[in-house]
Amino acid sequence: MAKDKTQFVCQACGAAYPKWQGRCDACGEWNTLAEETPTPRGPGPAAKAGGGRRVEFVGLKGHSAPPPRIPTGIAELDRVLGGGLVAASAVLVGGDPGIGKSTILLQAAARVASAGGRVLYISGEEAVEQVRLRAARLGLTESPMALAAATSLRDIIASLEQESEAALVVIDSIQTVWLDALDSAPGTVAQVRACAAELIRLAKARGFAIVLVGHVTKEGTLAGPRVLEHMVDATLYFEGDRGHQFRILRAVKNRFGATDEIGVFEMTGTGLVEVANPSALFLAERRGNVAGSAVFAGIEGTRPVLVEIQALLSPSSGGSPRRQVVGWDSGRLSMLMAVLESRCGMSLGQNDVYLNIAGGLRIAEPAADLAVAAALVSAATDRPTDPDRVYFGEVGLSGEIRQVSQAEARLREAAKLGFGRATLPRRVARGGKAPAAPDGIALTETGHMADLVAVFAEQTVKPRKAGG
Repeated sequence: MAKDKTQFVCQACGAAYPKWQGRCDACGEWNTLAEETPTPRGPGPAAKAGGGRRVEFVGLKGHSAPPPRIPTGIAELDRVLGGGLVAASAVLVGGDPGIGKSTILLQAAARVASAGGRVLYISGEEAVEQVRLRAARLGLTESPMALAAATSLRDIIASLEQESEAALVVIDSIQTVWLDALDSAPGTVAQVRACAAELIRLAKARGFAIVLVGHVTKEGTLAGPRVLEHMVDATLYFEGDRGHQFRILRAVKNRFGATDEIGVFEMTGTGLVEVANPSALFLAERRGNVAGSAVFAGIEGTRPVLVEIQALLSPSSGGSPRRQVVGWDSGRLSMLMAVLESRCGMSLGQNDVYLNIAGGLRIAEPAADLAVAAALVSAATDRPTDPDRVYFGEVGLSGEIRQVSQAEARLREAAKLGFGRATLPRRVARGGKAPAAPDGIALTETGHMADLVAVFAEQTVKPRKAGG
C-alpha cells in the first residue's frame, strides 16, 4: 500500500511545507512547524462525483426579514452579538485562561435553557463534576440544560445528529476536540480546522446556534489557523486583567451586527455581572486635582464610553528611558511625544514615561490622541487638568488637531455624567450647519497642539527663589 504523504504545517498561521524547516516563510515564526497527515479526501475531483444543479441568481433589490434571534438573557452579551444568537450561526469566543469565557457561556446557556430552549453544553477540558461545581457556585443548578464531557468528534457528531430540537450547542473548547482520521495531536492546525468545519456544517444543517471556545496565544490572538475565524459568523474576544474586576467582551467580527461593539462585565463571587453604565464605573475611583490625569470621551462600537487616561513622567536613571503603556498603542505614544517635542518645544526624551488606561479597557481609536497629550503635558508641567473637562481629537504629525466622528454622542455622554467642559477639534460645518453641543457643556475648540500646551504653561507656577 502507498504510504500516506505527510506535510509540515505551521501552528501559528497554517502554512504547509513538504519538509521541515526552522522558520515559517509565511509568518516568520521559528520552530512552529509540526508534522501532520493531510485530511483524507474522496477519490477523484468534485467535478467527477456527479452533475450539479443550476444556481439561481437574484437581483440586489428585494425584501427579506431579519434572521430570528435567540436572546441569551444577558443584555451586554446580546448587545455584542447584535441582538442575540442567530439560529444556524457559529460564534467563536477567545480570551486568556481564567478570564471568564466558560463562566459567561455557562450563565448564558443556563438562561436560554430556562427560557425554554434546548441547550447542550459539551466540555472537553473539564469533567462533568467540575462544571457542576461552577454551576452551583453561580446558582445555576436548577437550569434544565444538558451537560456532557467528550472530546471525540465522532461521538459529538453522533450525539448531536440525534438532537432534533437543540437551539444552542456550546463546545468548550475546540482545541480539545480531535478526529481519529488524523494522526496529529488535538489542538494542531489540521485537527482544529477539520473539527470546526464539521461542527459548523452540522449546525448549518440542523439549524442550531453553536458557540466554540478558542484558546489564545501569548500575543493574545486566537490560537490555530486564521481560517477558523473566517469560517465562523462572529468572533468575540474577552479583554481585561484577571486581577481586575472588569471584563470587556469585544466583537471583532460579526456578520449579523456591528463590529467593535463591547459589553462590560464585572467579575463577582457569583459570576459575571453586566454593567449598564460603564462610563460611571470606569470613573468611579477617579480623583480630581491630580497631575497626569485626563478624561477621554471615546466611542466603542455604537456606545460612548468615558475613561480616565493616566500618565506619569519620572527622570530616567539609565541611558535608555522606558516607555511603558497599558491599554494603548506604544507606537502612537512615541509619535505624540515626538510631536510635543518638535512642534511644541517640550523636553520629554530624558524621562521614563508610563501611560495607563484605567479600568482595563483597550483603546484603539485615534480620537484618544488629544486626551493622552493632555495627560502627558499635565504630568510634565505638574499641573492637573480641569476635573470638569473631557478631551477627544486626533493629532497629526504637524501638530494639528483633526476631526473625529460622532462628536455629539461623546458630548452627550459627558453631559450625562456631569461634565461641564470639553476640549475638541475645531468643528467644521457639514451641509451648512455645525454640530450642536448639548446644554450645559462649554466647548473649547483647538486647532493645534501648541494651544493645548499654552493652557498648561499659563497655569504653571514658577518655583520660588532660594531664600525667597
